[in-house]
Amino acid sequence: MDKERKPVTRIEIAPRTLFWILGLIAGVWLIYQLWTVVIVFTIAVMFAATLDPFVAWLERHGVRRGRALILIFTGIALVMIAVLLLTVPPLIGQLLHLIEDLPAEKKKLVAFVQQYKWAKPLADSIRAMPVDSITSRAGATILGYSQDVAELAGYGVTTTFLAIYLLADPVRAKGALYAIVPRHHHVKLARILLELKVIVGGYMRGQLITSLAITVFMFALLTAFRVNDALAIAMFAGLTDIIPFIGGYVASAPAIIAVAGSGGWAMLIVGIAAFAYQEFESRILVPRVYGRVLRLSPALVLLALLIGGTLMGILGALLALPIAAGAQMVVRELRVELPGEEPAEVEAQRRRDEKVENAYEQLSHGEHAAEAGAIASELAAKMRDAERAGHNLSAEMPVIVAEIKAKDEGKKE
Repeated sequence: MDKERKPVTRIEIAPRTLFWILGLIAGVWLIYQLWTVVIVFTIAVMFAATLDPFVAWLERHGVRRGRALILIFTGIALVMIAVLLLTVPPLIGQLLHLIEDLPAEKKKLVAFVQQYKWAKPLADSIRAMPVDSITSRAGATILGYSQDVAELAGYGVTTTFLAIYLLADPVRAKGALYAIVPRHHHVKLARILLELKVIVGGYMRGQLITSLAITVFMFALLTAFRVNDALAIAMFAGLTDIIPFIGGYVASAPAIIAVAGSGGWAMLIVGIAAFAYQEFESRILVPRVYGRVLRLSPALVLLALLIGGTLMGILGALLALPIAAGAQMVVRELRVELPGEEPAEVEAQRRRDEKVENAYEQLSHGEHAAEAGAIASELAAKMRDAERAGHNLSAEMPVIVAEIKAKDEGKKE
């Protein structure tokens, strides 16, 4: 009697699927190898997206794009130089003064603690602290960081020039991207780029608003205590405020140290005021500034910050929110079907996308990638305006197409 044959399960992978898997692995490996370049390019894009509205505003007022870029970047350079000159020397002086007074402050603290018998072990521990070695190592540590600062400055210059290129010729820069993307995805790409510019620009301008707010608050607080370097410390607080989670604590330390000469009560008041401001900023100011632009839930904000900080430290935490908001927007624009969505709504949206793609095919027929990208960008902008106005996009599409055709024919004439 023949034995029954056991069913054999065969797993077959199509060549195309295997190709995509290998391509994905190669892409991840390439990004890992060129991680620094990716970061520089990402920051340059964020920088360009932030400054693009100001460049456009100057162009509308009769200033050529080249001159507008010169004016904007010259102004930024002057502001950065002024900030560095106003903040770095006073803070370094404060740090050196603190290191210089450390032995004397140690003796005072030991004498104070020795008054209490129960605190004798604490006094012995403070007395055993190697203050002299800490003082000597501080200078070596600061010198060791100078190389990192120089490297960071080099990356900053590279990022700035890349941002200038992206702003100087945006049509050609986008044209290279449109050239490698299939035509039937151009409108989606244009919508993604348009929304990314809004998200990134809004995030960077929000950072500027929150930094200015804490600068003004800290300057007023320290001026009330008649601190000599109130402006420098306040500007330092504005710079460190961009760091999520720990920025407020880093900003508070110099302020508390600066009022130490006014007594313990002054230090306590400044510490409480700084903590209260951080609560106000995180619970009231930040949601109002970023809420409409990023459209991230509090849980997603916390998760993005944790992931970014774990992977890339401070830089990762800084980039986490715009990247998370951008990823959420890309998923939405690519019509990825998510749990809870109605199939009818998804199907209706897909039909609208098909109409838009057909209209774009007519408008961009025979055009090169750069010109086609410009048409896709204009079409995406008009679609966004129609959606914001509450109009029916399907009904408005013939009007939009006619406007773009008329404008294109006017340019050719």
